[in-house]
Amino acid sequence: MTFVQSRDACGDDWPVVGREPELAAIDAVAAGVLSGRTRVVQLEGPAGIGKSALMSSWWNRNERFRVLRARCHPLERAFAFGVVRQLFKPLLAESAPADRTEFAEGAAAAALRALDGAAAKGRLREAADQTASTLRELDGLAARLAHRQPLLLAIDAVQWIDQPSLRWLVHFVGRADGHPVLIAVTSRSAEGRGRDPLFAELVRPANCRTVAVEPLNAGAVTQLVRTVWPTDRPDEAFCAACHTATGGHPLFVRALLCQAQRGGVKPTAEFLDRIPTVNLSTLGAEISHRLCQTSDEVMELAQALAFLGDRKPPDLLAAFCGTGRAVVRSAAEELRSLGLLRADGDPGFTHPVVRDTVLGMLSPEELGAGHARAAQVSCLSGRPDEEVAAHVLAAGPVRGPWVLPVLRRAASEAVHRGAPETAVTYLRSALDQALDAPERARVLLELGTAASHYDAALATSCVTSALEGLTDGTARTDALGVLAYSLLLSRGSRTDLSSVDRKIAALCDGPGAYAGAVDGEPALRMTGLRAWMEFERPSVAGPGPAPSPGADDDLADRTAGERQLLAIHAFHALRAAEPAPYVAGLVERASVNLPAFSHDLFPLHYFVAQTLLYLDALDSADRLNHHLTQEISGRGMELLGASLRIYQAALALRRGNVTEALATTKAAADHASPTGRLPYALTLDTIRIDALLALGRTEAAERVALAHAAAGQAEVAWERPRFLMSLAALRTTQGHTRAALSLLRECGHHCDAVGTVNPAMYPWRSRAVAAHLALGEVASARTLAGQELDLARSCRIPRALGVALRASGTAIGGAQGLDLLAEAVSVLDATPARLELACALHDFGAALMRRDDKPGARQALRRGLDLAAGCGATTLAARLEQRLHLAGGRVGRPGGIRVLTAGEERVSALAAQGYSNKEIAERLVVSLRTVETHLTGAYRKLGIPGRPYLAAAMAEAGGVSTERGSATSS
Repeated sequence: MTFVQSRDACGDDWPVVGREPELAAIDAVAAGVLSGRTRVVQLEGPAGIGKSALMSSWWNRNERFRVLRARCHPLERAFAFGVVRQLFKPLLAESAPADRTEFAEGAAAAALRALDGAAAKGRLREAADQTASTLRELDGLAARLAHRQPLLLAIDAVQWIDQPSLRWLVHFVGRADGHPVLIAVTSRSAEGRGRDPLFAELVRPANCRTVAVEPLNAGAVTQLVRTVWPTDRPDEAFCAACHTATGGHPLFVRALLCQAQRGGVKPTAEFLDRIPTVNLSTLGAEISHRLCQTSDEVMELAQALAFLGDRKPPDLLAAFCGTGRAVVRSAAEELRSLGLLRADGDPGFTHPVVRDTVLGMLSPEELGAGHARAAQVSCLSGRPDEEVAAHVLAAGPVRGPWVLPVLRRAASEAVHRGAPETAVTYLRSALDQALDAPERARVLLELGTAASHYDAALATSCVTSALEGLTDGTARTDALGVLAYSLLLSRGSRTDLSSVDRKIAALCDGPGAYAGAVDGEPALRMTGLRAWMEFERPSVAGPGPAPSPGADDDLADRTAGERQLLAIHAFHALRAAEPAPYVAGLVERASVNLPAFSHDLFPLHYFVAQTLLYLDALDSADRLNHHLTQEISGRGMELLGASLRIYQAALALRRGNVTEALATTKAAADHASPTGRLPYALTLDTIRIDALLALGRTEAAERVALAHAAAGQAEVAWERPRFLMSLAALRTTQGHTRAALSLLRECGHHCDAVGTVNPAMYPWRSRAVAAHLALGEVASARTLAGQELDLARSCRIPRALGVALRASGTAIGGAQGLDLLAEAVSVLDATPARLELACALHDFGAALMRRDDKPGARQALRRGLDLAAGCGATTLAARLEQRLHLAGGRVGRPGGIRVLTAGEERVSALAAQGYSNKEIAERLVVSLRTVETHLTGAYRKLGIPGRPYLAAAMAEAGGVSTERGSATSS
């Protein structure tokens, strides 16, 4: 029996039979996709069970989907976005002329071109810009295609998918609700990637329907027998024997039937004794036997195809075999005659089992030598660097002057495409080459730079080793920048940071360290790093160049280094409570034509972002955060991405969007780096505590605080004072006022020690005022309130001034206090600080009540209640509601639903019953955007993070039925 094919019934086009249950399962998933939902279906089974044929059969009979196909290959697991490129690159060639114009000129074209091998040949920053643009457009490109026609992304042999493509698929599935996209994958059950958390996320039951592809039943085998002998009436015993001999495995059935037909067998009982048992081992043994009977040239070609892969150019195959093209053509014809090559096109095996068998005939030493040979001929033939590098990795150590440049270029392309893990793999292999000390140091620096995107500990180790061998001043500057960045994001010890600071100081002060440097840019960069380190970890930076706040109004802003110095001056001026217009002017000059993020510009963006946050320039801060998030999208910069999510949560909280802030912190925690380390974890938990307290979830806030409350002061950072204020708020809520006051005083000591006096950053005094008043210590309260008010008037930041006015008003009381509270409301009314305004309205309403001005009190309290409810601050809303009730105002029906608008309530009721956004829009005859807006508002007002909590919140709030179909559309 042989594994053969011909132009007759044993040709390539075998019917798919006996697959009705599997096809029905795919149909069911597709129906959900056609209603506007992204879904995944996985066809799982052993090699040769017919997964690929089943998937092809399904899409061939289903014309409602546009199909984009990719096939994974073992050697391509190290390719950066190899599967993504297979899926999307054919679009340009296949598009109609009208569509091609859009692809050729729009952002989508940039995305597709940058995925090509020639896209990452420019300078690093330029390539990074293009790649960031490319990868953020992939989601949009898939969505646009899907809204023209439902989209099927068909990926064969997904067990060999490259990690960056898998990461994009998981990202798209997790964020693409509302797009009719079906991702269909096939995987070998014996080679599943269940241990890979990304793969597990892609195929988790919430997103994916896994269909186990089983062997064919006896009836299906009978249908295949009739296909081979269409003019005969197959005997039932013969068909049953075929099923028994093959176990119903389609590949084995095909091999048996083809051999039987070619051997003159007829489908009758008299030929039963000529039906052998067929399984994978016997099939492989037959393939091996036939190959061993062929010439050396045929075996060489089989091995060339096994190593190099299908559809490779004849010249490359000839180079591997060491023969001419004519010999390759002749050998290919002989392999076709054996049924091992496809009938048409460039040489390619008929089934992966053939490749597995050819490679299985070789010893480990022969496999390594074959991959080394494939690497060399691929390099000499001008194949892409990543293709050559894949063979180098598979071969083990490969020597030659061409190896190191190939691996470094492949690593550079991988970083540009957003696959730093792949780059690290290439560069680790490069370290196996015979390198002198300077070259090894440069490779270690490149490795550390790539690792800093996602693994700060690995980056720190590599760059520390690189510094021992780097002699060039610019290279050492780059290394120190990456090292400081990695240590701080990994929360490295003060000892490590002090060592880096000494190295920076030595580099800055060394004779001729920056000789020839234009405008002293490296020195300015080191100044920025030291300023950042000093703020992040006070007392780390030693003596050296340190910017003095507001010392120079004539700072230049021509270069990135000069703008970095401007940003540092702006931040120091902010900390010192210099007037906001002066600080804003500095940061505006620092932000002019803000370049894309890169290690050599850090911490320019950091100082700009922090200054905008505390200046309350939240719109500008939002734009910067969105810009940076897009810049690093798809570049594998997990650590920086987590930092930006935390910054986004801080912005949400500054606006008073409590539930959004809490949900964003959860997203940040869920997207921690592969090493499990999350930068700025204390800041994240500080935001969580504030948000949970606003929602009245004191016990949850306590659980968060327990992880940090007992931490010592060995690692004093800028995060600690802010955490102390939040911890004090928690203790106040729990009734431990004296403990809260002690924490606030500790916060003040931290601020004084580092010279931070601006109440916009740490308003500890106004919080201590409330504690002193609760303890009856009015004099202390008034002293602190006066100090904060003076500082707030000096810094001229409206939020800080409004908060200080509120504290002074409550501490002073009487007519003067009422005037101060009225001023606080007026000042905060012009700011984005909605939560602080609601608090001021609460105190102002209470003061008016004490003056027996109930109408004025009701007006203030009702407005405060609306604001608090809109923020999702249920604790404050309850207090305002109680005050409003005492003032004689209508409170409304109990529960959180009272604050929803009519539109929000209708949409939420339907969503709680399980309707999709699209179904709700159709039912209520509104736009999808309107539905999304109403749901976002409802989540915020009900104090829940999203749809999974809506049914319970609605039922508790207003007794809304969660039975689908009970809501009306009126």
